[in-house]
Amino acid sequence: MAKTAINVGSSANDGTGDPLRTAMQSTNSNINEIYSLFGDGTTLAVSGDATVSAGALTIAAGAVENSMLADDAVGADELAADAVVTASIVDSNVTTAKIADDNVTYAKLGAEFTTAAALSGTEVDWATATTFTKTLGANTTLTFANVSTGMQVNLVISGNYTLTLPTSVKELTNASTYDGTGENLISIVSTNGNTEQFATINKVA
Repeated sequence: MAKTAINVGSSANDGTGDPLRTAMQSTNSNINEIYSLFGDGTTLAVSGDATVSAGALTIAAGAVENSMLADDAVGADELAADAVVTASIVDSNVTTAKIADDNVTYAKLGAEFTTAAALSGTEVDWATATTFTKTLGANTTLTFANVSTGMQVNLVISGNYTLTLPTSVKELTNASTYDGTGENLISIVSTNGNTEQFATINKVA
């Protein structure tokens, strides 16, 4: 129904307003409509896809659909930090078209794309850095971990000892071989995860 307005007259006690009984009937009608809309007619309680308890509004999972949201309706400042977790995103629901140009910045990339690290042992963990440095103190055989297809690592290696790369690495024939008398840049690209990588070796002039 439409809101029932209470006539309060033109001025105080001018006798032109609604009688007290009529005013209270209008008040009851308005309140009853609210209780019917947001409750069961006698008790206020929002239920269904959205529930209210102790002043908190909870919306059921999946209740808000894309078609219900205007473009840019949900801004970053309206979401708590870490409020949207991977489990809340449907598979393949974040597509290239939904990411603005230049919106993925260098600062958002993982360590495997941005970090340089000194290699203390012999295992090259591709998930921890993109560039590894090491000065050999003995003949050394490297091993790889967490290699994914398409990834690339750079090894900056020096030290006049024998360097052996994993058997999965294929050295390109037009590239140099490791020369321990100086500093070497070894760039390795994975073409098939842990199974196959290709390497180029260049020695500083």
